[in-house]
Amino acid sequence: MSALYDLIVVGGGCNGTGIARDAAMRGLKVCLLEKNDFAAGTTGASSGMIHGGPRYLQYEVGTTKLACQDANYIRRIAPHLCFRIPFIVPVMKEGGEAWADKLRLELIETFFEVYDRFSALKGGKRHTRLSPEELQQLEPGIPSGVEGGVTFDEWGIDTNRLCVANALAAAQYGAEVQNHTEVTRVIKEGGRVIGVEVRNTQTGTCETLAGKILFNATGPWSPRFGALAGVSIKLRPAKGIHLVLDRRLTNMAIVSKCVDGRQIFINPHENYTLVGTTDDDYYGDLDDIQVTEDEIRYLIEGIEPVFPEVHQARIITTWRGVRPTLYGHDCYEDELSREHEVIDHATTDGVEGILSIIGGKLASYRVMAEEATDLALKKLEMKAGCQTHQVPLPGGDQEPDVFGLAKGYGIDPYVVRRLGYRHGSGAEEILRQTQQSPRHKTVLCPCEPVIEAELRHCIQGEWATTLTDLFRRTRCGSGPCQGGLCAVPASSVLAEEKGLSAEQTITELADFLQFLWKARSSVVDGEQLAQEEVNAAIFQGTLGLSALMSQLKTGRS
Repeated sequence: MSALYDLIVVGGGCNGTGIARDAAMRGLKVCLLEKNDFAAGTTGASSGMIHGGPRYLQYEVGTTKLACQDANYIRRIAPHLCFRIPFIVPVMKEGGEAWADKLRLELIETFFEVYDRFSALKGGKRHTRLSPEELQQLEPGIPSGVEGGVTFDEWGIDTNRLCVANALAAAQYGAEVQNHTEVTRVIKEGGRVIGVEVRNTQTGTCETLAGKILFNATGPWSPRFGALAGVSIKLRPAKGIHLVLDRRLTNMAIVSKCVDGRQIFINPHENYTLVGTTDDDYYGDLDDIQVTEDEIRYLIEGIEPVFPEVHQARIITTWRGVRPTLYGHDCYEDELSREHEVIDHATTDGVEGILSIIGGKLASYRVMAEEATDLALKKLEMKAGCQTHQVPLPGGDQEPDVFGLAKGYGIDPYVVRRLGYRHGSGAEEILRQTQQSPRHKTVLCPCEPVIEAELRHCIQGEWATTLTDLFRRTRCGSGPCQGGLCAVPASSVLAEEKGLSAEQTITELADFLQFLWKARSSVVDGEQLAQEEVNAAIFQGTLGLSALMSQLKTGRS
């Protein structure tokens, strides 16, 4: 076995990377393992909000309070990644008695008067009541026939960058960090877990790691992973999807209701717009989540009454994931608890040396990691205080001078601003690379935009080894072109940095295009489908990707 770790954390979402950071900061010898890439599962498919969850006030006040408190800490340690999202709750006239519409508006405002007390904990603005005229002045896309509306505040965040920042912080404090590394066996000695066997999914290399405590932070995969150690975990996984529209349709998020009464929203998120989210029991393959036509129509028809212009935008892709919600019986999916549990399997299953974390919300990830690390230290009979709420994440220590950097390095301010958003104070380190060669200033992905120097930085210092990794680190390929303009030049940079052969580069490019296609295949039809065929033919003819067309057709079928 390798050198003995105090803590082996399995799972590279917000919980796993958060625990690794916290534990490393407290002096533990930590190893963080992720079988795919950071934020490749539930975290990366979330709504991208560190929000309090107003609806939980109806039955889980503690969840809302905890989320709001921790969201404020996240804003402090990662200010560069956070952005304000003002929400509107329009009250549509339903054609009945006029007093009924007025009463609904009064009740909604009363509800948000209560939420104001919690929203203040995360630096949110107080609610505002809007007249019909004020509502349509703020958002002309809302149709006439409204009684009025109410605003409230939430915070958006780039979840991919959040996980990478936590992993970087863990590494800075001495943690060993490995992505694309799958645990193939949990090693036990008697009734105690003593280590794991792992395999690098890219090279096939295997090794054995010894650990005093194994922490299962694999989200919806927790029951499957727990079974490797002979422990039982019961979840009620819930599938959620988002539709990604090709541009910002509005600068304010709008809440609506679906046909079954569930609340959904249309939400400006960075350079595009999200429509979400569904909430359905899921029993399928966690590694191959499909989006159905029913889910797409459910969301679009739910948004249409409050924002008819949703039909004017193009759906470019989807986000899909599964929530690791706590098990509940005799209730609907969206009534399931959003609380979390940290499990000591010595107590629940009689197996020492393994802990698990399940449930919870993105907005509470830091305090959940703190609770998890507290338990790990208790099991190790160690003491050390948590500092994750005080110490900035990498890049969060100082706001970059966008215009100064743009002038100093001769780069468009918008390019620098987007770079600063993703990397914070680390943006200047990336810009320094542009002095090595004029090529490094080249914008490879105009949708974002992403320059060559950023890709090289992520490959050299952020564990990015595939185009899909770069997609998560930089959003390269995530915009309207969906890789059509940037996949080939990005693959060239990756090949140069990683020393890939021509055959390996073509395989990597084909895998990336297939990854993008799987996310959007369910939303492509008509002229867009014809364009996809043209794009595939261009890739095939220009680059000789003989396998690419067949791969895309296989994915389409």
